[in-house]
Amino acid sequence: MSAPTGPGGGRPSRWPVLVAVGTLVSGVVANLASNLLSELAGSVLGPASIAVAVSGGIGWVIFEVRRRRADRQVGAEPTDVVAAPATGGPTLPYPAGFTGRAEHVAAVVGLLAREHAVAVLGRRGVGTSACAVQAANLCREDFPDGHYYLDLRRGGRPASARQVLTALARILGTPPPVSGRADALARAADALRGQLDGRKILLVLDNVDRPEQVRPLLPPTARTCRLLLAGGPALTGLDGVVAHWIAEPGPAEAVELFAAAGQAAPAARARRADPRTDPAVRSIVDLCGRQPRTVRALGYRTAQHGWRHADVLDALRRAVETPPHQRVGVSPAARLVTERDTAYRALSAEARRLYRLMSLTPAPVDRPAIAALAGRRPDQVATLLDELAAAAFVVGAPGDRYEIRPLLADYARLHLRDAEPVRRRVAAQARLTRHLARRAERHVTNLAALGSPPDREWSLPLDDDPYGWFDLHQELLLAVVRVPAGAAETLPRRVRRWWFRLAVALCGWLAHAERLDEWEQVCRTVLATPTADDRPEIAGWAHNELGVLRRRRHDPQGAAAALTLAVAERGRRGTAQARMNLGLALLDLGQLDDAVEHLEVSRRHRSGADRAGHALTDLGLGAARLARGELEAAHHHLVRAANTFRALGDARGYAAALTNLVLVHAGLGEHLDAAQAWRAALREYESVNDPTSRAAALLNAGATMLASRSAVRDGSPGARPGAGRARQAYELLAESRRLREGGRPTAGLGRTLLYLGDAADALGDPDEARRHWVDAAAVCEAVGDTAGQSAADARLNAPVHET
Repeated sequence: MSAPTGPGGGRPSRWPVLVAVGTLVSGVVANLASNLLSELAGSVLGPASIAVAVSGGIGWVIFEVRRRRADRQVGAEPTDVVAAPATGGPTLPYPAGFTGRAEHVAAVVGLLAREHAVAVLGRRGVGTSACAVQAANLCREDFPDGHYYLDLRRGGRPASARQVLTALARILGTPPPVSGRADALARAADALRGQLDGRKILLVLDNVDRPEQVRPLLPPTARTCRLLLAGGPALTGLDGVVAHWIAEPGPAEAVELFAAAGQAAPAARARRADPRTDPAVRSIVDLCGRQPRTVRALGYRTAQHGWRHADVLDALRRAVETPPHQRVGVSPAARLVTERDTAYRALSAEARRLYRLMSLTPAPVDRPAIAALAGRRPDQVATLLDELAAAAFVVGAPGDRYEIRPLLADYARLHLRDAEPVRRRVAAQARLTRHLARRAERHVTNLAALGSPPDREWSLPLDDDPYGWFDLHQELLLAVVRVPAGAAETLPRRVRRWWFRLAVALCGWLAHAERLDEWEQVCRTVLATPTADDRPEIAGWAHNELGVLRRRRHDPQGAAAALTLAVAERGRRGTAQARMNLGLALLDLGQLDDAVEHLEVSRRHRSGADRAGHALTDLGLGAARLARGELEAAHHHLVRAANTFRALGDARGYAAALTNLVLVHAGLGEHLDAAQAWRAALREYESVNDPTSRAAALLNAGATMLASRSAVRDGSPGARPGAGRARQAYELLAESRRLREGGRPTAGLGRTLLYLGDAADALGDPDEARRHWVDAAAVCEAVGDTAGQSAADARLNAPVHET
């Protein structure tokens, strides 16, 4: 026996190197000798030296091939759980090293006591044969007239119905079928039933792949004879057969299988850790999918070579967890695990390939995505998925999606690492990413057209509903974009372009859905890729997204810092968006002159065809001019922005422009136009799910109503607004406060409380008014709104009006 090697690979033999060096040296020496003796021996030794060199090279090749073939040969570990009879006859064998399955064996024995035909069903390699044979052995005494075993897959090829009946006829001494026709098979089956009738005989038919193999024997009519089948899910629903399903063994039983196989092996060390108490063994059997044959083989080989359980686990984990586009050596332990997967070997070549490639998907995928991943037509993929589902390799998920069974996910990655070279893995990864990026881009462009995601049942087909599509596939999209730790820095160039486009589209949806934490995480991942270092515009995009995100989190200082980086990194055309966002952040900070400057530069840098971008810039300029008190200029920009948004069908932008126009009209004394503007804005917000902007519109409407000519408050006693208008303003402001509650304190909340106190004061409730003004002063102080705090303090210090 060769010297043991570690599970992660061992030291190669020195014999091939020595043979090669010896052959080379002997060839050179012989060539020199032939040159010296060429005058005496003519040209005999020259060709002789060449012949020696060639024969030595051929010998080394043969030696190396035999050595590698010996390394790949299966050892003597007892992986077959059913031991063939010593005589080679059809008598019932005994299980070899059977462990666990006590409940299933007892259930099968109970079924055999009262049923004529029983089938032990499960996916291939899960232990149906061992369970059936063990149950048959436990009830041998109940069948004194004989118990026979027939393997329907002897030699690896499934037997036909005629071959099955012929073998049984040879055992029981009845006439075999003369042909494979249905009537001939029926006559042979009737003869078998006649021979079995009234006799206590147990027939065990193992490895039944198809119902056609045993259908002529069903339904069994013998009174005392029993028929026990062991096969796969294809036998479900056979007439007259009671099925008993078994799955993979549990963790404790799998560990026991591992330990029992190790005890049967000649130990390489006198002392080794007990597998039953070593927590690493539990992880090892889980990585093997708890497949009995694989677990037994690995347990035997581990004990035989004295491998440490921690080393075996490390080798398997390295093969599973290393990103697919990175190379890693295949260890002997990982190779052994893949070679013992009999259920995998039974699949067709295309089904095995699809199974391997599906391990690249970290979440359930639909059929179009699977077709893109495999590079096959949808009809071909449908056939292969049916084969994989029938063999219990994949399971269905909501939305007509599929995924590898969680128990086999790591096992599938081992097969992927073993059978697919890196270039094929990268190609499949690129195809999947391209497919997802294109679909995500198409759906994200429809988000603005369909408006906000209301709480409703889907009224569109799933592939036409962007909200439904993103909600269904969000786990897959986030998993593809969030590459594993350390993998973003080595993302293949073939994947990077489509991966970045997918990240951009995904951020558009996350921003629309207000999922800020996941949005930030995607942007951080983009910044960690080498593409962000090579291409400044990509880093600029990520910083621009982070700046917008921080503005939404009411962090204008952090937003301005991120957007300053975006402006420095992006090109002229990309700077337009970043400068606009920077101008808005500076507007939030009260730096009005710098904000107007950046917004003006943004408008000059924008393309003339970018109507939406120009409308956004006009909206920002209108807000900045309004803050500076330049009402006419603000009116010009806001009207132009409102007209463009309305022409584009952008309800959100149109409502935002109208919200700011309310304040402009109020400042110009045009209270009727202001009322029309806030009513139109609130109508638009009914179709837009934007609580923050709607709260701003309600605040502006309530403040405008309180400041109108009929509701002016100059601080003098008796100058109160009309009760009806004050009540309406109070209701609008109360709704605005409700929308802002639960979040972080903002300047908008402080102003809402300030005007809510004014409305309560106008309604003749000074106590409530003071409570609102006190709250407004506290909020404005917390958020740094000096003007709002001063206004609240002035109201609190004013004399109380007499009613």
